[in-house]
Amino acid sequence: MKKLPIGIQSFTDIREGSYLYVDKTAAIYRMISFGKTYLLSRPCRFGKSLLVSTLEALFCGKKSLFEGLYIYDKWDWTRSNPVVRIDWTLIGHATAKELEENLTAYLENIAAGYQLTLDREYVLGAFVDLIRQLHEKTGERVVVLVDGYDVPVLDAVGAASGELDEICDALYRLYSALQGSDEHLHLVLFTGLSKVAGITLALALDTLNDITLDERYADICGYTQQELEDSFSEYLAEEPKNPSEAGEEPLAAIRRWYDGYSWDGKTSVYNPHSILLFLQEKKIRTFWCATGAPAFLIDLLKARADVSFLLQPIRVWANLFGVYNPERIEVLPLLFQAGYLTIKEVALDGWERKYTLAPPNRVVEESLVRNLLMSYADLYLDEAVRLRESMIREVKTCNAAGLEQSLRAMLAHVPCPLRADTEPYYHALLQVWLYFIDFKVKGETSADAGRIYAVGRLPGMAVIARIKYSAEQTLASLIGEPAAQPNDNRQYEAYAAKKIILLTAAFTKNEIGCRIEQLAGYSGSPVE
Repeated sequence: MKKLPIGIQSFTDIREGSYLYVDKTAAIYRMISFGKTYLLSRPCRFGKSLLVSTLEALFCGKKSLFEGLYIYDKWDWTRSNPVVRIDWTLIGHATAKELEENLTAYLENIAAGYQLTLDREYVLGAFVDLIRQLHEKTGERVVVLVDGYDVPVLDAVGAASGELDEICDALYRLYSALQGSDEHLHLVLFTGLSKVAGITLALALDTLNDITLDERYADICGYTQQELEDSFSEYLAEEPKNPSEAGEEPLAAIRRWYDGYSWDGKTSVYNPHSILLFLQEKKIRTFWCATGAPAFLIDLLKARADVSFLLQPIRVWANLFGVYNPERIEVLPLLFQAGYLTIKEVALDGWERKYTLAPPNRVVEESLVRNLLMSYADLYLDEAVRLRESMIREVKTCNAAGLEQSLRAMLAHVPCPLRADTEPYYHALLQVWLYFIDFKVKGETSADAGRIYAVGRLPGMAVIARIKYSAEQTLASLIGEPAAQPNDNRQYEAYAAKKIILLTAAFTKNEIGCRIEQLAGYSGSPVE
């Protein structure tokens, strides 16, 4: 059984170390055969660096590494191209000055590897000079691979006033140099998370091809279901140590947790990092988001107090995927680019394309909800996990007093919420809380009405929740009369085979109250 390439982004290391490699060279061959300058956006830990490393090995003529792969007998191994690979994770870029100084040194090291000396002192001149000299010395046009081209900009979000503009300007000048060096270039590839305002204009070369949403390259990063089953069959033969649901087929659970990313609405892929860690540990966990969502993304969502994207799929126009402006951040493009939303469907509306966006899988939903709750309620992870376990247990055993106590603990750090200016914040917090304890919030929920409706499906039972909040009404009036019985209300018939638990949680300016009761006439299975 070959080793799993966990954390390995070097194609050479994977092939020489006899690690498993999912062959992506068919898509690579297609790309380099029909174009010259490309931009590819994918979320973190999706194999962009491995793609760049594979291209570097290919153009450097490392034939033995490609034996047995699709491209092996289609490539002219008698020729090789000089490669300039810029990896922004290896180059200091805290300020524009540091960026230019460190990149100049970086380019000088590349030149030294080809026994060249750069004649220009400044980074722009050094870049142009390096490309020209490499072409003249080798007689072959240069391949430029820029891994994480937007990293300096994304890292500068929130930096001191003016620093972001200076970094964007420096990158603009640098990437613009490629326009004037076109005669010396064979291939240019930019990879990153997004199209960034201020520097993407510099990428508007005559031959630029943004393949982010191109269905021909939908699987160039990530693993398809077929690739997973073909390449990792020996690992998949072992049962998971913690099946996510009783009776669920292992492959179905794996798909539900880790599959679902798509950039064309048809081709679905797994995040490589998550699935490799699962195959190693055989435990279903939120590997991809184990370190948490980016702090600035959580802060942005919290400030907007809008979690509607969790309630139901969202339809957007194609222009959503346009330029990312770090000075005016839009939530949906950022969620898409970071991998928290993905394309579920593409449809034509007249001449325009419309995209349906939703979270790709259970890992993303759970991780994002967990981090949002921790931020909204100012909880540490261990507190959040403990409260989740307590709340689920209290609902299952109809322990209203215990649930009230847990809710007070969750809200202990939240300032008095039921004022006009904070009600949307409070509404979003309650929706996130319901998701956190495995409830599906109804999409028609209205923030203005002070009501949230949700259904939780626990083993052998359905829990129907009504969350009410008001700064004017009393707790008693919000909790209201006992729930309608089956003959009075037919909304429960869909859950007739289960025990039905009715949960009412009410919040006023100063009080919290709960009522939990079993609906008469629906016995289902015993409370577990």
